[in-house]
Amino acid sequence: MEEERKTKENRLSVQERVAGGPLGKVVGRAKQLAGSALGREDLSREGRLQEIQSDAEVEAAEKTAEAERKEQEAAIEAERAATEAERHEVEREANEIAAEERAERQRAEKEREAAKQAQVEKAAAERGRIAGESRAEAKKKQAANEKGAAKRDAAELKREASRAEEAAATIDPKEEK
Repeated sequence: MEEERKTKENRLSVQERVAGGPLGKVVGRAKQLAGSALGREDLSREGRLQEIQSDAEVEAAEKTAEAERKEQEAAIEAERAATEAERHEVEREANEIAAEERAERQRAEKEREAAKQAQVEKAAAERGRIAGESRAEAKKKQAANEKGAAKRDAAELKREASRAEEAAATIDPKEEK
């Protein structure tokens, strides 16, 4: 009897493995009703199990679909986060480039200002040099004029001294000796 029950359970187990899904649920319900109507508990039980299995398969499919949806959402969120991080990195790089460009413009402007200032200072120095040379030339001319005047004055004084000596010699001939 025990062996018969085990054989029956094994047979039911094989029979219980029938189609699932919506069709399996309908078939399970039909088996359950047929088993009840015919008084066959094994057919009724098989129908209930098939219906439960069908519900479980539907639930598993729903859970699988939900898990896949959540996985896709997580992948999208990860991609969004990566895109956001990349955007921040690009913005940071753009800010660095802009800062470098500003620094380069400022450096170039300072160089232009320094060159302009150097040019102004060079022009002022050149004007100062020219003015100094002009003053030196004027002083040189003035010195030459003064030297010429002094030579003329000395020559005139020599002539006057000679005339005075001649006049003195005429007045007192002894003094000349």
